[in-house]
Amino acid sequence: MTVPFTSASGRLILLCGLPGSGKTTLAGRLAEEIPAVRLCPDEWLAALGVGLHEEEPRARLEALFRQHALDLVRLGQTVILEFGFWARDERDELRLAARGLGAAVELRHLAVPLDELRRRLEIRNREETWRAAPITGDMIERWSRIFQAPDAAELALFDAAAGKQ
Repeated sequence: MTVPFTSASGRLILLCGLPGSGKTTLAGRLAEEIPAVRLCPDEWLAALGVGLHEEEPRARLEALFRQHALDLVRLGQTVILEFGFWARDERDELRLAARGLGAAVELRHLAVPLDELRRRLEIRNREETWRAAPITGDMIERWSRIFQAPDAAELALFDAAAGKQ
């Protein structure tokens, strides 16, 4: 069932960054402060017993989250998606879809140097909650070459952050 458009469109917040950049920490803080609905694929996949690096289940879950987020935004909610949004076209697609609903869209880019990402991930890999999906320094190095960081021109396409920071 499609939710009808209302004039009380919400806000969509996209958290962009590599693993270990602080997306989940920021999302949790923002969800409480704003308040907002937070959708984190890693947490859901782990809760379902699915490996975090399994591409097909992740893609299916993220597609469901995208639609759910747009439905919530249409109802006037603020939604935080913490997918990482490594590709510009992925960010553009959601920005345009949410704007089509009359919603504001924020992009929060968490730029963290590779050495710091490696340090954080070494700590995280030792935590019980992340043992099923350790991320190595080699993985981060490889992913950093794929990641399309937003530039100033792209960031200017998004709305300014609202509420408490």
